[in-house]
Amino acid sequence: MDKRIIDFLIRAKKATYAGKGAETASSRPESHDLIYREDDLMYYDTYLGGNKFAGEEALWISDKPYWSMNYVGRVTGENFSGDFLKEALLNVPYEIPFRGPLSYVNGDYTYKCEVTGSFEWFQGYETICYQGKEIYDCYFHGGMIE
Repeated sequence: MDKRIIDFLIRAKKATYAGKGAETASSRPESHDLIYREDDLMYYDTYLGGNKFAGEEALWISDKPYWSMNYVGRVTGENFSGDFLKEALLNVPYEIPFRGPLSYVNGDYTYKCEVTGSFEWFQGYETICYQGKEIYDCYFHGGMIE
């Protein structure tokens, strides 16, 4: 993994959705789009929906696609907190810079993430539980673009 790319990806994630960054103009009807740029690097996160959602994060170097991740998730129970999800995602680890950490707890909420693969080719699954009951899940996968 290129340290410069991973460091950029983590900064971009923290500056956009997880960091409650401002949305840009929609790329499609009713899409939510967030963009972050530094020098020759660009990160784009676009998703559709709310309680049931699907989206894609992608990274470009000098206007050439380099890396991408697709995700699809849903709220499955009561007491879901989007703020808790964003809090967990702010703790994205360098070793697996896709979603949140393997485990994160705050009060009655527990976030868990499982990942197989590497930056080049991976898949994962995350859940949130409230007082021990699962209330959210999300699948994601992605890798390098050639």
